[in-house]
Amino acid sequence: MEKQSITTLRKLFQDNLISTNDIETLKKDERKGVQQLITSYEKQKQKERALEIAFNEMCTYEQRAYAAGKRFVAGIDEAGRGPLAGPVVAAAVILPSDFKLLGLNDSKQLKEEAREAYFHYIKEHAICYGVSIIDSETIDRINIFEATKLAMKEALNQLTPTADHTLIDAVKLEGLSCSSEAIIKGDAKSISIAAASILAKVTRDNIMKEIHQNYPMYDFESNMGYGTKVHLEKLMEHGISPYHRKTFGPVKDVLLK
Repeated sequence: MEKQSITTLRKLFQDNLISTNDIETLKKDERKGVQQLITSYEKQKQKERALEIAFNEMCTYEQRAYAAGKRFVAGIDEAGRGPLAGPVVAAAVILPSDFKLLGLNDSKQLKEEAREAYFHYIKEHAICYGVSIIDSETIDRINIFEATKLAMKEALNQLTPTADHTLIDAVKLEGLSCSSEAIIKGDAKSISIAAASILAKVTRDNIMKEIHQNYPMYDFESNMGYGTKVHLEKLMEHGISPYHRKTFGPVKDVLLK
């Protein structure tokens, strides 16, 4: 490899046009800038290998189902069981067997910008997906656990084609028309559940941002309805909104005053 300027080499690294032999040659180049390029490049490759390994590990449940003859494996997850206000949202998604999205993980572990990008990518590349939204009034009427299960079943029933196996984050669903597995912390162990987690969370976050426009005093845009210190203070100051869950402790306390 002929000696080239650092600017040219930087472009070659960025375009991934550097071979292993080129790197071995460049390691003998005494220029500090060249060595920095090599270090940066190798760190990036190491990160990509780690993401590849993590992604492959998260395909284990799906691969096991395919090996058992299942064709359409759905992942289900929810967002919003814990907040004091807003709906609970569940999503179900069936991904193609060759789906690949390095960095896919539990939505809570991702930055908002990454979640948004993954949200659109998943919707575009999924075989199908469904989203169910259960409002706070229903949550108060049937309780949050039953509302969560209802949302999950509704999301699953939206899928076309229908799932012949379902992976669910933690919750056991009865009466399904297909086989299923409830996986503790499934959003960090299954790509299908992780994808559903992202669809559910981004959908719910967008709903809470819309509610914030009419009720900015509760800071829903930032707390997403969770019982932060500011939210609790504003709840005591302004009382409840139509979106608060009246059966949840802190909200119930305000109603009793």
